[in-house]
Amino acid sequence: MGRQSDNETDIQLATKVIRTNFEGPSKILLKFANHFEKRGSGILIGISSVAGERGRATNYIYGSSKAGFTSFLSGLRNQMTKKGIHIISVIPGYVATKMTRGMKLPKLLTAKPNEVADTIFKAVEKKRNIIYVKSIWYFIMLIIRNIPEIIFKNLKL
Repeated sequence: MGRQSDNETDIQLATKVIRTNFEGPSKILLKFANHFEKRGSGILIGISSVAGERGRATNYIYGSSKAGFTSFLSGLRNQMTKKGIHIISVIPGYVATKMTRGMKLPKLLTAKPNEVADTIFKAVEKKRNIIYVKSIWYFIMLIIRNIPEIIFKNLKL
């Protein structure tokens, strides 16, 4: 993810964020999707972010890379469904990981890695398309996505 202020001023850091969160995972999943298409079955899982659902001043480089990845997963799902391949988009919200270490995260909105894994496992079993690890994130993002831009751009989110 990096720090937004560093990403804004160092194009190489911004490129690293974009490649790490969009380009790399997209290429890997596309390679697997092509392999699964040949055999006519498979399940692919992509982990995106709530940051990709609405651009924010505080993390728009990371968020835009995740937005691109979320859109990629949606398009790949649309294409591969007809071919017997199931694509799951995971939108975990905050997760207590190395990336978020040191951040003050609200406990109610923060998942543990094993919680993410358990939720993904259940999503595979139930053939879900899009999952929020903490269901509260679905409702939070529903509200955030529907705030008019004229209001949203002035909020301190």
